[in-house]
Amino acid sequence: MKILHLDTNHELLIEQLAQAGFTNHEDYTSTKPEIEAKIGEYDGIVLRSRFTIDKQFLDAATNLKFIGRVGAGLENIDCDYAEQKGVYLVSAPEGNRNAVGEHSLGMLLSLFNKLNKADAEVREGKWLREANRGIELDGKTVGLIGYGNMGKAFAKKLRGFDVEVLCYDIKANVGDANAKQVTLAEFQEKVDVISLHTPQTPLTVNMINAEFINAVKKPFWLINTARGKSVVTTDLMNALKSKKVLGAGLDVLEYEKASFENLFTSSMPEAFQYLIDSENVLLTPHVAGWTIESKEKLAQTIVDKVLAKFC
Repeated sequence: MKILHLDTNHELLIEQLAQAGFTNHEDYTSTKPEIEAKIGEYDGIVLRSRFTIDKQFLDAATNLKFIGRVGAGLENIDCDYAEQKGVYLVSAPEGNRNAVGEHSLGMLLSLFNKLNKADAEVREGKWLREANRGIELDGKTVGLIGYGNMGKAFAKKLRGFDVEVLCYDIKANVGDANAKQVTLAEFQEKVDVISLHTPQTPLTVNMINAEFINAVKKPFWLINTARGKSVVTTDLMNALKSKKVLGAGLDVLEYEKASFENLFTSSMPEAFQYLIDSENVLLTPHVAGWTIESKEKLAQTIVDKVLAKFC
């Protein structure tokens, strides 16, 4: 089987596939039309999020047997059409779930203790102790929207704290010893913190909007390490201004390109400028699952799934 690698990944991915008898070709620079012109030669594709695998691309991939996405989600692939054509789809949420759990916890603790604000002030020679008095996580109710690999990993990290952990998910019976599954109404009634752990689907795009925010009973903190388009940034800005949202840790942004590799290229939106200027907002560039360890684990997960299917 011939595999075309469209993004760089941990070297073990190509090494182990080669050892198993696969032929590996790499092309990290050609345009999508150039790839489409030759994709019919290949049995497999491995990529991160370089470009969308759409109907036109899949029609050109006449011999394609699998697509391996070295990441958690498959939203850059027309999954329904690929499955109609008998293409096996592989992703690797197991590979970076621990990293996402740790990053989510780190963001939350940093916000509660004003670490980013205090650090910047000390570097400017300011020693403002009372202005940087923090709050404690113990005693809070943390709500997780989405309780799959990522949500479960974050809930596991919270076991060392005296907190109540609730989860809301469209799937039934996903709760466990680390998180109690509740209705959306109970979720919005009780939470002090909301952390998003959902894939990008039609149900989750613009999910956190003014209507959702206003339905939450208490002022709350928001963590998003999932997908940027789940949050309407303008509505978040307004909620931060009114203090309905007390602070936000955002590893992903509504304005990201589909590849996740770049931010917007046009003028800066007003809402994003507000986030940049806010002391109670922590921003990172889609790196929650982007650790040294997860790079290796993501690649190993793809290898293991491909070999289990085709060897």
